[in-house]
This record gives sequence, C-alpha cells and structure tokens, in this order.
Amino acid sequence: MNIENRRYVIIAFIITVGVMYIFRLFYMQVIDDSWSDRAHQISEKRREITPPRAVIFDRNHTKIVANKTYFNLMVIEDKMGPNFDTLAFAELIGWTKQEIHERFAEIIKGEGIYYNRHNNTRISNYQRIRPYPFLKELTKAEMAKIAPYLDAFPGFFEEETSMRFYPYPNAANILGYLSEVNAKEVKEDNFYKPSYNIGRAGIERYYEKELRGLKGVHYVVRSALNNDVKKYEDGIYDTVAQQAPPIELGLDIKLQAYGEKLMKNKKGCIVAIEPKSGEILSMVSAPSFDPNLLVGRKNVSRHYPKLLKNKDKPLYPRPTQAEYPPGSIFKLVQSLVGLQEGVIEPNTSFACNKSLVGCHNHPAPSSIERAVQYSCNPYFYYAVKRIIQQGKENSVFKDAAVGLTLWDKYMRSFGFGEKLQSDLTGLRSGIIPNTKFYDHWYGKHKWAFSTIRSIAIGQGEVKMTPLHMANLAVIMANKGWYYDPHFAKKIGEVPVTSFKKHQTMVEEKYFEPVISGMWSVVNEEAGTAGRARIEGIDICGKTGTVQNPHGEDHSVFIAFAPKENPQIAIAVIVENAGFGGTWAAPIASLMIENYLTKDCKHPEKELRVLKANLLEP
Repeated sequence: MNIENRRYVIIAFIITVGVMYIFRLFYMQVIDDSWSDRAHQISEKRREITPPRAVIFDRNHTKIVANKTYFNLMVIEDKMGPNFDTLAFAELIGWTKQEIHERFAEIIKGEGIYYNRHNNTRISNYQRIRPYPFLKELTKAEMAKIAPYLDAFPGFFEEETSMRFYPYPNAANILGYLSEVNAKEVKEDNFYKPSYNIGRAGIERYYEKELRGLKGVHYVVRSALNNDVKKYEDGIYDTVAQQAPPIELGLDIKLQAYGEKLMKNKKGCIVAIEPKSGEILSMVSAPSFDPNLLVGRKNVSRHYPKLLKNKDKPLYPRPTQAEYPPGSIFKLVQSLVGLQEGVIEPNTSFACNKSLVGCHNHPAPSSIERAVQYSCNPYFYYAVKRIIQQGKENSVFKDAAVGLTLWDKYMRSFGFGEKLQSDLTGLRSGIIPNTKFYDHWYGKHKWAFSTIRSIAIGQGEVKMTPLHMANLAVIMANKGWYYDPHFAKKIGEVPVTSFKKHQTMVEEKYFEPVISGMWSVVNEEAGTAGRARIEGIDICGKTGTVQNPHGEDHSVFIAFAPKENPQIAIAVIVENAGFGGTWAAPIASLMIENYLTKDCKHPEKELRVLKANLLEP
C-alpha cells in the first residue's frame, strides 16, 4: 500500500471514530437521560421537604388528630473519622457494638443498588457523604439524653421530624393508623420515598392524598466531592412544603369517648348518625384501643402483634365488617313493605299463633303499631307471607319466586344486601337472599314461603352490618330517605358534597303507624324497651334478640330521637348479651341523652351499664 492510500485509511479511521464518539455523546446527552440524571445527582442536589400531615377536627372543632415533634438521629459516615469511639457511642444509645455495625449494614441495604445498563455494573446507592437516619422516632426526652454528648461523636446530629398524635385515646377504628410504605407503593407513586409513612386504615387511609400535603423542594449545588457549595440560582427555584388544609369530620369525639366507656368489658358496637346529613356521629367498635399505640414504627412493632392476637379482636372493625342477623328490628321494614304493597293495613290484626313460630306473652297485636310494640313473631309471619305469596302465579313455587324478587327490590332500596357508599374502607354488603340464592340451595321452583319463613323476623339467611342497622334507624327518622353515611364534613373551607341522597320504595305516609309503634316500644308499659325511656325525650326504637348459633343471643336495639325533628339515629349491638331490651336499649338511650343534653339524669342506669362485664360467660 502506498503512502497516499495509508493517509486516506488513517483519515477514514479518525472520521469513523469521531462520528462514533459524537453519536455516543448525542445519545447520552439527548436520547438517554440516565447519564444526565446521574450527573445532576452529583452536581445538583434536589432535596424534597415533606410537610406534616393535615390536622383533623371533629364536628365541634375539637382537634382529634395532630402532629407531635419527634427526632431522628442522623449520621454522615464520612465525617465520623478513623478514631470514632464506637464502644462509647454504643453505651450512649444503649446498644452493643455489634448492633451498631448491623444498623449500618441495614442502612446500606435499604438504599438499594444502582444498575448501569451501559456497562452492566451495579453499585450501591449508599454514599458515605450523605446523611441517613440512624435512630428514628426519638421523643424529646430520648433525644435530650443523647444530644448533649453528640459533640464527642462527629458525624452524628439531630434532625426534627413529626408523627401523628391523638389527643383523645378514642376512635382508633375510625381514624386508622400510618406505617412505612413498601416497595410497591414507592414504585407506584413518586410522592413516596423509602421510610415515608402512608395511611393504612380508616380516615388516614381513605383521605391519604388529601392529608399528605404538597412537598417542597430545595436545590443546592454540590462540588465534585459531593459537598454542599451554595443554593442553586440563589434559591429562586426552591418551593415551600405546604401542609394540607384541615379535615373536619361529622364525628363527635366526646360522644365517641362516652360510647367506648359504656362498651368497656363488652363486645359489640355502637353506630350513631345524624339523620338529616348522613354524618356519622360515633362509631364504636368494642373492645377498642388507644390509637396512639400504633404511632410510629416502634409502637407498631410492639403493639400490633398483641392487638392482632387478642382473642376479643380489638382490630376487627365490627361496625363495618361484622354481619349479624338483624332479628326483630327487621320487622320495621316488613311492616313498611306490607303497607306499601297493600297486603296489610295499619289496623290489620293477626293472632299470635305460637304453633307457627315461637313468641313471648303479650296482648293481642290488633294493628301494625301494636305488632311493632309487642314484637309479635307470628304477626310478621302472616304479614310477610302475604308479601311473598300474592297469588300472581298459580304455582305456589313460582308465586314465591315472583314475590321474593319484588321483596328483594324493596330491600335494595333500603341499602340492604349492598355495600353502602361511604368514606370508609372495607365495608361489607350483608346478605339479602334472593331467588338465585334459594334456587342454588333448593333448586328452581322447589321452595316457597314456608321454606324461607325465617326471613320474616330477620333470622335465617338475612345478614346486616351494624352500619346498615344504624342506617335503617336513619331511614325511619327521615320517613323514607337517607344520605350515604360518612365522616367528612369539610376539607379546608370546602364542604364535602359527594355523598348522595337515596329514596326508598316506600312512601312517607306509610311510616307513620310504624313510627308510632316504635314510640310505644320505648314509652308504653307493654313495650319491649322500657329501659331506653328518658324523661323529656321522645325516643322511638325497636329491640332485637338475635339468635346466635355459637352461644348466647346478641342484644340489638335501633332508635332515633326526638320523634319530631330527629337529631340522632343509633344502632347498638352487644354480643352474647341476650334480650335486646336488657343491654342494647339502655346503652342507646344513654348515648342519645348524652348527645342531646350533654348530661346524664339517670346515674343508676349509667352505673349499671358501666359495671357490667359481659365478656365473661
């Protein structure tokens, strides 16, 4: 090859290499932003500032969820120096040297690995020159024992942070709790970083995005050695973290605390709702626990396993997830459907035939009002038979299917058999058996009313959550309608208006005789809930004694008050407590009195409830 040709080869080689480098540089800077991101991580530090979570108030503007100052003990390993006295530091914080080394290993592992796909190498994201939380969630008292001695341990310093604080040791099942995010949550939402907290249950979970606020950003320029040099562009791009506006609930925290007090040493629940708005005033799940027990990682790891293993299930949200047969409170609905369908009249009477279904001794049920007052089982056997078997088909089996389909539509209009719309998570629908349900068990057209008659008195296959039961009391108070039961009242200054109004299939005029019966249940001598009577307050209620195959019957009572312009509707369930009028009714009356008068004029009734331990057989 002559010299001229060699020169062209060399020039071509240089041009080719140059083009390759230019293309590679273009790819790295324009197409592939991972190199740019990595460079920014070194030269420019973007520090995100997380605001404290929003404060939560009750309906009386009492603060029920706040934030409390805590401290993290931070460490920059590169500043510890070669002569760091690990043994002395371990003694200061009450650890061993081995635990110190294990904690550093944990921090390094938690930072994960950076994968460079260009050269197929992996390096740790951990940087010795960056600060990391060595100890988290230290109280002021705990930090005060450490802080005065930190000058002797270079690389360690304190950093202020905040965690949730619940001024009232109540409403744990409503408010929920926080815990650290997992890897999936970090990946799905760029708001979160490892060690951030997220709502795990209750209001904290449902309104997570409304509570967490907006993060701020602080930019600093860093040197080649990764040390802070100055603010980037004098801080003109920095943003301030914004705490989210407060949330106001319809909850009455003092009523909630009183309900939890009444339900001490009992298993069951109380749900109270303001009828005209659907706002939940109280939702007691008993046994309950102090929500502060689940604040912070240390508390969660210490207390959650104990609560989970507790045989009385304090973590189980009974008001929204427990499904009970409604028992005799269901007779109110049967009365309304019968009247609307025209198969009974307000003055319809039936004999109390105990050979059909068992019943207690009481005067003859000469009307709907008296049947409700006495809670006569045979009366409602006859009434519901007329609803189901209306003679629309010649075959008694086909006729029952037609009747039950109609009955099912009525039940759905009351919200039964469906999850109520709410700002609660984990709601259950209960059970309203329909034709498909019974066809599955008995075969199509192989069952009639006589097969399913237990539904007439709220037993058998019918199931409701306590929230459904309280909502029934709301429907009775409103004479046919209800709003979605919910907690949120306002977010900031903006009223929450997303909850809908629902109308049942029963006209308002048919509620009058049934409500009169409810009034008689409480206020007349032959009523089944005399213990719910309160002088000066017209309470309308209905008892239920719910059969329990696993032990003693459950005591159930629903009510609203006052009779005119109702302010509160309530359901009380006390498990394994027998007759509805014995325990559920007086507890409901004490709650009603407390809410309406802020007083208790029946201290003997209150003392009886407070002293009762119904957890023991």
